[in-house]
Amino acid sequence: MAAVAELARPRALFLAGLAAVYIAAFGSLYVQIPGLYGREGLLPARRVLRLSGKGLWEQLRDVPTLLWLGPRLGLDTEQGMELLCLLGMLAALGALLCDRLRDCLVFALLRMFYLSLYQVGQVFLYFQWDSLLLEAGFLAVLVAPLRLLRRGSPAWRPHDAVTFWAVRWLLFRLMFASGVVKLTSRCPTWWGLTALTYHYESQCIPTPGAWLAHQLPVWLQKLSVVATYVIEVAVPVLFFAPLRRLRLFAFYCQVLLQVLIILTGNYNFFNALTIVLAFSLLDEEHVGRWLGRPRRRHGNGSEPLPAPGWPPSLGSVLGTLLELGTYGLLLCWTVRCFGLQLDWDRRLLDSKVAFTYHEFTTWLRTVTLPLVGVAFLSLSWEILVAMYRCACVRGCFWKLWATLQWAIMATATVGLFAVSLVPFTYIEHESNGKLWPGIHRMFGAVERFQVVNSYGLFRRMTGVGGRPEVILEGSYDGHSWTEIEFMYKPGNVSVAPAVVAPHQPRLDWQLWFAALGPHQGSPWFSALVLRLLQGQPDVIRLVQTDESRYPFHGRPPTFLRAQLYKYWFTAPGEGSPGSAPWWRRQHVQEFFPAVSLGHPTLESLLSQHGLKDKPPVRRRAEAALPRLLAAVRRLCQPFSGPVLLWSLYLVAATAGLLRALARRARGGTPPARHKAPRERNGAQRGAEGARGADGARPEGRHGNKRKK
Repeated sequence: MAAVAELARPRALFLAGLAAVYIAAFGSLYVQIPGLYGREGLLPARRVLRLSGKGLWEQLRDVPTLLWLGPRLGLDTEQGMELLCLLGMLAALGALLCDRLRDCLVFALLRMFYLSLYQVGQVFLYFQWDSLLLEAGFLAVLVAPLRLLRRGSPAWRPHDAVTFWAVRWLLFRLMFASGVVKLTSRCPTWWGLTALTYHYESQCIPTPGAWLAHQLPVWLQKLSVVATYVIEVAVPVLFFAPLRRLRLFAFYCQVLLQVLIILTGNYNFFNALTIVLAFSLLDEEHVGRWLGRPRRRHGNGSEPLPAPGWPPSLGSVLGTLLELGTYGLLLCWTVRCFGLQLDWDRRLLDSKVAFTYHEFTTWLRTVTLPLVGVAFLSLSWEILVAMYRCACVRGCFWKLWATLQWAIMATATVGLFAVSLVPFTYIEHESNGKLWPGIHRMFGAVERFQVVNSYGLFRRMTGVGGRPEVILEGSYDGHSWTEIEFMYKPGNVSVAPAVVAPHQPRLDWQLWFAALGPHQGSPWFSALVLRLLQGQPDVIRLVQTDESRYPFHGRPPTFLRAQLYKYWFTAPGEGSPGSAPWWRRQHVQEFFPAVSLGHPTLESLLSQHGLKDKPPVRRRAEAALPRLLAAVRRLCQPFSGPVLLWSLYLVAATAGLLRALARRARGGTPPARHKAPRERNGAQRGAEGARGADGARPEGRHGNKRKK
């Protein structure tokens, strides 16, 4: 294994990126709370937190959420959710702007806030990226340093590589499982390498780039599926490679895949979060090159790497040969497994799956536990190197303090690794059954807290034969029907696909799932029909932020129904983007019958799904906190989710730019603590001793002593 480099810059990049993701998660949910979870929303959150005779601790044990404290603050459940979102946005914005706020306590609060919202979010918050954010947020608590309760904090700690490894393991589980489930699902489009010929038009909310990607030739679409398998199944093994160049290669492969997905689909903050997790593959030197300030992995940390000498060392030659051999093996594996052949006559690269389902499941059963073993060896190496670095810390007290931190963090990381084996081995049930029963009991104990989760995106390809889409229609007389156009999901064939990321319009997403089956499979759909018939403004804002674009903004419709259509992207010959349609569609059948308020069908569905309870009367807000929340809501009400999120990011970018300009105006003067060694505390001297033992900046330390 290669020597472990300092991880101050990659760690800061990971924490800043996660703070930016939290801004998107909290801000996107905030604008939708009244319509989704309000007193007269689709799924009122108060139904989850029914008051009972239990004490506070019993309530927290059953449903771990801070929203139980709402009544003590004079807030109902909806207002409590708004408060958590606002506090989460402020804390995340502070962590993005200020290094000192990238503290383990701040990230513990952020995760606690989002977990509290997740517990009452019901079907609108049960997406894999919500679980992924909760798991990544828990790891950030271990990765982030403790800065708020101490005067100074070292830029590096001996155990950093151990906790940062846990982020790499999460990324591996996410990518490897996402690649494997595509084949274990036996979906014919994934096995036939034709999935992307349907994916771009059948995904939830495509972008204009999806229309362009859909026009690519079939052979290139099939080759793109092959590349997806390589990046998701084969390349993740390189996350644990001993050569940093192989890990950097794996990093750029993951970033390339996520950027392509961002260009062709609106997957809110998921792709950005995956890129943030991929920062765990970076090291200090590589991030320094990005910033124009390269730092050596050995020797004086402020000097650039010298030019390689000649002849090269034996280790360098062996490393290069191993790297080239890995690339060659990866290429041979791809050619053999996917039958890549150049067809000179048709000028294309043909591909096909060259293995059977039985061969694949046998391979998966063979490699699952060895992959766990490779990961465990990688973790063991990081723990041993961190223990050696603790031993190199100068001063008996600081050596003991570093060793204590190492012991705590190593134990926590090993425990997380063990518990995560349960959801990871779901991809191969035989391996899951071989796990020690105690691990299953540990997983059951922490499952409600979303510490570790199972993943596997795009298991089966939907929309083969046309993208199903639910179109709502309203009428005043029951004869003349008007379509209700949503802001983001496809409807009008002449309207270009939307670009909404990192915002997630959760109603639009659930309407995509609802179209895949009968309306009885989506109980909340009956509530949507009821609220639109009632003309509830909070629910209407989920459909259109601009009320003037809602066809029934004057008064609600008397009748409402839903039709099921099949949508397809137009071909270049049918018309080009602009005045010509982007889509073509065909009516399939009625999805929801025409109903009005009090209609027996609607009343029966509402009673069946428990959605008929009358909301309690809201008392007039007299306390300061409810009035403040109401004022903030009125201020943000005219803005859509994307506008709110990008405004926050613009504020963060402007503040960062002004800070950089101010630093440049001062001539790049470093902070005072770097110029005044007498003011450094013992913790900093202990950390410097560790850096000196590792070969980093010993000259500067002794030089300062001579000056003093």
